[in-house]
Amino acid sequence: MSKDRSNLSLFADELLSKRKEYNTRIPIRAGSKDFINGLLELLFPHFSVKRYFNSEEIESKIYLLRRNLQEILISLNNGMEKYAAEYSKKFFGEVPKIYNMLIKDAIAICEGDPAATSKDEVILAYPGFMAIAIYRFAHELYKLKIPLLPRIFTEYAHQMSGIDIHPGAKIGDSFFIDHGTGIVIGETTIIGNNVKIYQGVTLGALSVNKKLSDTKRHPTIKDNVIIYSNAVILGGDTVIGENAVIGGNVWLTRSVPKGAVVFNTIEVKIKED
Repeated sequence: MSKDRSNLSLFADELLSKRKEYNTRIPIRAGSKDFINGLLELLFPHFSVKRYFNSEEIESKIYLLRRNLQEILISLNNGMEKYAAEYSKKFFGEVPKIYNMLIKDAIAICEGDPAATSKDEVILAYPGFMAIAIYRFAHELYKLKIPLLPRIFTEYAHQMSGIDIHPGAKIGDSFFIDHGTGIVIGETTIIGNNVKIYQGVTLGALSVNKKLSDTKRHPTIKDNVIIYSNAVILGGDTVIGENAVIGGNVWLTRSVPKGAVVFNTIEVKIKED
């Protein structure tokens, strides 16, 4: 046997040994994507290729999705195996609440964007709504302290929309993301009700020190705040008060009182011929 073949065989043996440590039933990322899409199809007929004629058929779909989530949790191979059925049931107990929140989100986007012609358009075509929906699924898993899977969900949303929302963030009702590309919302961010955020906004931490992982590192955004494009708001002690407006390209590391308007004062000059 050649040296190259011998090295290849040793590597193959090593990979086989690692695989035996895992009780993977389904590919986790592919299974997660299928589950998310299946849940969207259940909640919104806009995504569905199947017609339901009675509530029993919908119940069957719910039980199927519960089983699929259970299989994903088992495949994580990180101690969730014995809790998979319990947590899958708990998650679906919260699905009606998630659905009602998503309807409020869709209405907020439709009413807040002059370009939106209907709630259906928002649900089908707005990347902000897609990112919010998947975040809300992931956040429920995060609250159940399920490891890894919430991040897999939100990273799928990130790939689809360009919007990066950590599943640990706390976001209130009627959340409106407009355009959305490049938005980053950190793990300990708290966002109130009726908040509107434009593309490129970062709600981040002042430091990436690993020792701060258990502290509040990201800002708090109170109700009815508008944050325009490319604004950067940093720090766990930073609070943006109710009804404040944060202008585009603003960099903030301190709190803002309610009703304030924050904007840059950079002068733009136009030279004419």
